[in-house]
Order: sequence, then structure tokens, then C-alpha cells
Amino acid sequence: MSAAAAAPDAAEAAPKKGKKKLIIIIAAVAVLLLGGGGAAFYVMKKNAAAAEEAAAEGEDGEHGSHAEKKPKEKKEKKKDDKHALPVFVPLDPFTVNLADRDSDRFAQIGITLQVEDAHAGDEIKAYLPAIRNNILLLLSRKSAQDLAGAEGKELLAEEILHVAVQPMGIELPPPGEEEAPAKGKKKKRYDSIEDSPIKHVQFSSFIIQ
Repeated sequence: MSAAAAAPDAAEAAPKKGKKKLIIIIAAVAVLLLGGGGAAFYVMKKNAAAAEEAAAEGEDGEHGSHAEKKPKEKKEKKKDDKHALPVFVPLDPFTVNLADRDSDRFAQIGITLQVEDAHAGDEIKAYLPAIRNNILLLLSRKSAQDLAGAEGKELLAEEILHVAVQPMGIELPPPGEEEAPAKGKKKKRYDSIEDSPIKHVQFSSFIIQ
């Protein structure tokens, strides 16, 4: 074979090898692309699932945190009057001349009013001048004998309660009576002790001279 004949054969073989190599490269690239795309799709899918799961957990966590942070509604307990702390309104001491005829006697008495609540205490203070006036008039009609002993002091406490609420328009039954005596055909109505802002009368001091 001559050199001229061998040259065309070599030239034909070279393009064939180049095309074959190019096809192989293209195939390899395609495989890589396909493999990479599949891997990328898998990774993306996995990440999406993880993100969705994290979002779901986040929502649950938020609900849980809100539920934990949400303050519990405290049930307002109605205060039982029997267990409520008492409210006291102390009055300035009273010094009065007693009604004894045979000798000059006087009494020094400290009085504290036990009232229904703080609002009632404020109401008592508003009527205090009239309340003190009624108590002074009551004490000035008493003799030393009237105030002697526990029974005399207990009766005085009831009478003070009766006259102390009168300036507020409350008329309680006299001590020892549950209702007013009948006056002809009409009968005067009295409020009960439950309607009175003053519940008890306490003595802080009691001196008779």
C-alpha cells in the first residue's frame, strides 16, 4: 500500500474515533446529569419533608407554648361574710356627767363600732357628728347604777347601736323587742339588724367615777 492510500484511511479513522469519543462524553454527561438530577430531586424531596415536619412541630410547639403561657383563669371566690375580716370604726372617748341625783358622777367610755365593711365605715364617718350627739344624749340619761355590772353594759351596747343608726334613716327595734308596738291600726315598720351598717358595739374602756 502506498503512502497516499494510507493517508485517507487514517483521515477517515480519526473522525470516527473523535465522534465515538464525543458520544461517550455526551453519554457520560447525560448519566451524570440524570444521576445528579435524581440525587437533587431526592435531596429536595427529603428537605421538603423535613421542612414540613418542622413546620408542623413548630405549630404544635406554638400552640403548646400559648397554652402554657395562657394564664389560668382564676375563679373569683365570693367571700363568705362569716370569714370576712371585721372592720372597726373607733370613736373618740366620751366623757359625760351621769344622771345620779345624790352625787356628782361621770363616766369615761371608749366605744368602737364594728361595721359591715369598709364602705359602711366611710358612711359612718359621714354621719359621725350626729352619731356622737345621739350617744352623748343616751349616756347623759344613765346613772352609775344603770351602768353597773355586765348586764348594764350589754344593754347599753344595744341602746348605742339603736341610736347610732338613726341619723342614717335606719330605725331598729328597741332592745329586747323584735318589732314595733302597734299604734292604733297602723304598725310602724322597723329595719332588721341585717340592714344595719353597724353590727356590734364594742367598749375599749369603761370608767365610772
